[in-house]
Amino acid sequence: MASADILRGRGIFLRLLLAVVIVFATFNPWGASFFDWAVRPLFSAGGGIASLGPLKVLVGLLLIVGWVICIQATKRSLGLRGALLIVAIFAAVIWLLEDQGLLDASGSKTIATIVLILVTLVLGIGMSWSHLSRRLTGQIDTDQVA
Repeated sequence: MASADILRGRGIFLRLLLAVVIVFATFNPWGASFFDWAVRPLFSAGGGIASLGPLKVLVGLLLIVGWVICIQATKRSLGLRGALLIVAIFAAVIWLLEDQGLLDASGSKTIATIVLILVTLVLGIGMSWSHLSRRLTGQIDTDQVA
């Protein structure tokens, strides 16, 4: 039974890790993201479509697949109301940390990082929610087949 608990915890961690990779690989405020590597050069002087190569297209498509998987799983398990509730909870936590002086959200990079972490947590929780809910309540979520 203990190994099953470890696998479930590992599964939740891997889902959260997938969300971190997808979100921060797509965009991050440090300039090491798909946006900075492939999208920004499209709109810079001397860039354009010629700056886009097969590797950038492949990576972009893989990121899109990752986003679709994460969003679809989150949508199915939490729904819009559940996702908004999680956003509200984490926004209140951020507000509390800011109010207590434990977080300084005055810079644009800090705010961008906070928003990216928030998106990551919503996606990670959304992908894991069915497993967590089953564990807490004993009820199983299923997709309805028409």
